[in-house]
Amino acid sequence: MRTMTSLPARVILLALTAGPIVGFTIALYVLLTEGLSTLLFLGDPIATARILPVWYLYAVPTLAILLVNRLISLDPTVREYGVAEIAKAVEEGRYTITLRGLLLKILASTLSLASGFNVGNEGPSAAIGAMIAHRLNALFALPRRFVTLLVSVGASAGIAAVFVSPVTGISFALENIAGEFIRDRMGPIILAAALAFGVSYQFLHPLLFHYSVGRSFDYEYMLAALLFIPILIATLGLYFGIKRYLLALLDGAVHRWIGSRRRDLLFSLIGGATIGTLLLAAPIAAFSGHEMVAALINGEVHISLKLIALVILLRIIGTAVSIYANAVGGLFLPLMSLGALVGYGYAEALQQYAGFTLHPYAFAAIGAGVFMGVVMRLPLTAVVLALEITYDYNIIVPTAVIVVITGYLMDRLVHIEKLDADSVNTVVTSEQGSIR
Repeated sequence: MRTMTSLPARVILLALTAGPIVGFTIALYVLLTEGLSTLLFLGDPIATARILPVWYLYAVPTLAILLVNRLISLDPTVREYGVAEIAKAVEEGRYTITLRGLLLKILASTLSLASGFNVGNEGPSAAIGAMIAHRLNALFALPRRFVTLLVSVGASAGIAAVFVSPVTGISFALENIAGEFIRDRMGPIILAAALAFGVSYQFLHPLLFHYSVGRSFDYEYMLAALLFIPILIATLGLYFGIKRYLLALLDGAVHRWIGSRRRDLLFSLIGGATIGTLLLAAPIAAFSGHEMVAALINGEVHISLKLIALVILLRIIGTAVSIYANAVGGLFLPLMSLGALVGYGYAEALQQYAGFTLHPYAFAAIGAGVFMGVVMRLPLTAVVLALEITYDYNIIVPTAVIVVITGYLMDRLVHIEKLDADSVNTVVTSEQGSIR
């Protein structure tokens, strides 16, 4: 087995080259998306959606997704797909990464995100980073056996850049690409370590960096976290149920009425109509959910329980339709936004009806990490994300415990596969020589 010391120096040089280039590209991609969104909606879309003409709210996402599907027809690799699938297909010679494909992917994702579709920028960021790293290999001529490593280098850089979170990028690459052991067997390790900490905290003193914050631990949060598990299971069941039923219903209707030839056109129209309705009814239910997560975990907004329930339902529908309309983007942020809403509402209910003295923003952070970690089967990334965002034991430890327990129970109930129904966009299509 090759060790770290046996890696060619060219791998280190490639990482030194890829890191800054990926960071700059992702920053440009995110700023371009934000700028285009402001341009399309004549300002902050959450505010302007309330005053723009109704026809305009429907026209923007519909025309944008029609253009995205046109780009996909020109180059099928523009469609969103998983980083691990990139590595596998490139390694097997079924897929060639081109500069044209990279630029079209950035454009398609920017249009999808800026026009309001419920997809995130983390999936494209990882794929863009992977594509850049692989293209850079033309300068370093590494053997084919290093393909997975090159893709991992780029993907981790892309995630680290888009979340401005280096350790999250590292853990994402490890869980997403590095193998079955980390992905499928990390849960018991996380669970045991978190619970051992909870006990030893009563008797021992941790090694502390005194300038840090959030190093105290309140067991009320742990109790509330355990009570949170049934709520999460019910919401996750609702999420999977609505998505599967809705996608099956829509797909069945398409095949019965018009066949598959015009499927993309019809779903573009359905996608545009759905996002337009979300913008009209509740603008915060559209877009990736990044701003919503930031506002909820920082206690910047107060949302009533009724509005939370409505937005959760709308975002589940919006996410399902966005996927089928071929919006180019990931699910990391949309899932985090759903979890943040559930966690915030749960803590609000405990405060109002059970007398708990909990901060809703803390459970918004816990819910965000857990919901994403369970659906995408990335428990370690969920814990690391909670660590880097909050640096708070009252969030990190409950996240670690409930992401493992909830993930285990949900896997037994619905047999979650990675990305579950969303694998519609991550299926390797070898006959066409491309990845979807």
